[in-house]
Amino acid sequence: MDAGTFFLVLLALGAGGAAGVVVRQRMDAARLGSAEDMAKQLVDAARKQAESLTREAQLQAKDRVLQAQAEWEQEARELRRELQAQEKRLIQREENLDRKDLALQEREKEVQERDRELSQLQVQTQQLQQQAQDLVQKRQAALEEISGLSAEEALRRLMAGLESQARHDAAKRIKQIEDEARENADKKAKEILSLAIQRYAGDYVAEKTVSVVPLPSDEMKGRIIGREGRNIRAIEAATGIDLIIDDTPEAVIISGFNPVRREVARLALERLVTDGRIHPARIEEIVRKAEEDVNQSIRESGEQATFDVGVHGIHPEIIKLIGRLKYRTSYGQNILKHSLEVAFLCGIMAAELGINVKQAKRAGLLHDLGKAVDHEVEGSHALIGADLARKYGEAPEIVHAIAAHHEEEKPTTILAVLVQAADALSGARPGARREMLETYVKRLEELEKIGTSFEGVEGCYAIQAGREIRVMVSSEAVSDAHAHVLAREIANKIEEQMTYPGQIKVNVIRETRAVDYAR
Repeated sequence: MDAGTFFLVLLALGAGGAAGVVVRQRMDAARLGSAEDMAKQLVDAARKQAESLTREAQLQAKDRVLQAQAEWEQEARELRRELQAQEKRLIQREENLDRKDLALQEREKEVQERDRELSQLQVQTQQLQQQAQDLVQKRQAALEEISGLSAEEALRRLMAGLESQARHDAAKRIKQIEDEARENADKKAKEILSLAIQRYAGDYVAEKTVSVVPLPSDEMKGRIIGREGRNIRAIEAATGIDLIIDDTPEAVIISGFNPVRREVARLALERLVTDGRIHPARIEEIVRKAEEDVNQSIRESGEQATFDVGVHGIHPEIIKLIGRLKYRTSYGQNILKHSLEVAFLCGIMAAELGINVKQAKRAGLLHDLGKAVDHEVEGSHALIGADLARKYGEAPEIVHAIAAHHEEEKPTTILAVLVQAADALSGARPGARREMLETYVKRLEELEKIGTSFEGVEGCYAIQAGREIRVMVSSEAVSDAHAHVLAREIANKIEEQMTYPGQIKVNVIRETRAVDYAR
């Protein structure tokens, strides 16, 4: 029995129960009517109600069955469609795998074929290499037999030829680069230098340290010497210099390495001669006053120099050192005037180049600062000056320019190169400096000796007071391109072996003459 029938039975049983109740009620009411009629009516009513409930339950059960059947069929159709789609995808993937497998099999065959070809090529290459090596050895042996040279000797000669050719090509390239650079650089540099020279014209009179004190008469020599030489000993002890009293008429020579002490001695001796009272106590008093006057003059000279140049904020100790340069000379040129001249030239050229003018003037004024104490401190005056400038708080650019103006350090800034140029321009101008005849002749001889020490040089001549050397070379031994290399090598050797003011021009001259005769 299915669920629908079971439900109908339950409804029937419920209806029967209800009918029993009604019957009992009607039986109670049978007293008023016929019991059979009542029972019959109740049975008919119950039957009708049961049939109605049964039909309704059957209809509901059929609807539910039909709905469940429709849902199941829908799910079955969707499942079939999904299975069909998966089956199609699997079939397509299988076909793709089959195609890839075929492609891989073909690729594997190609690789195997190439491996076989490569193996054959390797064998052939090894055979060819061996044949080529054998052929090279045979040719090399034949060439050695014909030329009479070993392979090492031939290689050495080949390398020498290539090196010579490379030097020749390099020399030509150097000449080309220098010519191109000179076309613009020389013109611009000459314009700047000529403008600086025109705008600043300093005195051309070389100075020298005063070392002779004139006397009114030779009798004064005895008074200066004093009884048993006590006066001259007192002067030398107080000033730290030596007095030379010889046969020179009406003059006393002052000899001392310290220029400031020499100036103190000169000033004190002049005052003593003028005053006439010469004895040890008076000498000490006059020397003390002379030292005060010289120190005051040093400070004033330093302050005046900084004022003239227009630089400010310089340490007082540096100002004193600048003032001491007033009593220092180099080749007869006063160093303070030289420093002022370099400062002005640096400022003019800096303005043309568009760099800091005040910084350039400051570096030019301080570039020879070390010469104020170079007789007291060991070392180059450029490095001494750089150490002093660094000690008293000058900027690193100023310190580097001071240290590099004589190539003790490699110049790395425009300011350093500018100070170099201004220093050379001030020291090399005609009449700015002088030197002893012996030193001058020795320098010319050294220049000519360096010039003639190179191969291919036929003659060397120092001209223009040693500012230029002209080197005559053999046209057969030196080519036009090598002449530029030779000039550079001579200049480098001069820089390494000699000390000289300014700069020296090296001019290498090569001449080719073609001579023939008409008969």
